[in-house]
Amino acid sequence: MKRAKMSLLAVAAVAFGAFAFKGIAGGSISGKVVPADGATEAWAVSGTDTLKAAIADGAFSFAEAAAGTYTVIVDAKEPFKDATITDVKVEDGKATDLGEIKLAQ
Repeated sequence: MKRAKMSLLAVAAVAFGAFAFKGIAGGSISGKVVPADGATEAWAVSGTDTLKAAIADGAFSFAEAAAGTYTVIVDAKEPFKDATITDVKVEDGKATDLGEIKLAQ
């Protein structure tokens, strides 16, 4: 019986260790919209993966984006036009900053 408990504890320790040291998966995308009140949300699309983020004070962020290449779309309010940024690269464990995105009228 004691051996079974020790074996169970050993298996649990190995399983916990495997999850504890899991690498960082995905990265982030952020940007700032000018004018700050010109848009309400942004989308990041990569294949069938679609992320949505609210824009607050002109800023947005997609915190858990899988590694890959995205198209980011800023959904502008009238009289501004939507902005589209293509070929946005996301790498595991890294932040991708799009900087200032100026909305055209």
